[in-house]
Amino acid sequence: MNAILTAMHTRRSCRAYQATMPPRDMLEQIAKAGSYAASGRGKQSPVIVVVTDKETRDQLSSMNARFLGVSSDPFYGAPCLMVVLAEKTIPTYLYDGSLVMGNLMLAAHALGLGSCWIHRAKEEFACPEGQRLLKQWGLIGDYEGIGHCVLGYPMGEMPAPQARKPDYIRFV
Repeated sequence: MNAILTAMHTRRSCRAYQATMPPRDMLEQIAKAGSYAASGRGKQSPVIVVVTDKETRDQLSSMNARFLGVSSDPFYGAPCLMVVLAEKTIPTYLYDGSLVMGNLMLAAHALGLGSCWIHRAKEEFACPEGQRLLKQWGLIGDYEGIGHCVLGYPMGEMPAPQARKPDYIRFV
């Protein structure tokens, strides 16, 4: 089977990570793959912020946990995350950002890393603390958080894929 199809069939969300930070060149490859996701009319509305700084990572985790209503780490201990944001003035921004998230997760899997899409980025970057981070990162505009792609080396084996539901695909 083609390597891309194999990655699509075997990628699973990882919910336990080793503390080891993946090498920068690997993170660059993953981010680059995300930047090649399709976007409506080629407008490239998304932006990928690669977070390797532990203090920033922990701040985002804490913000996310508050919106989730928990005190645990919603990033499952992943040492790195890629925040996907998209410019809301582009009509396809939500779809564009979602495609970036998919590319990031597939690229991470292809390179032997675990990943998981963590929600609540929309709420995080709509609040004053999130808005301050956007300014700190030089992002001026009307950005909405699409998701966090948490990344790292999996702690243990990844689960096997579940069987697909029988009526998932229909030809007409």
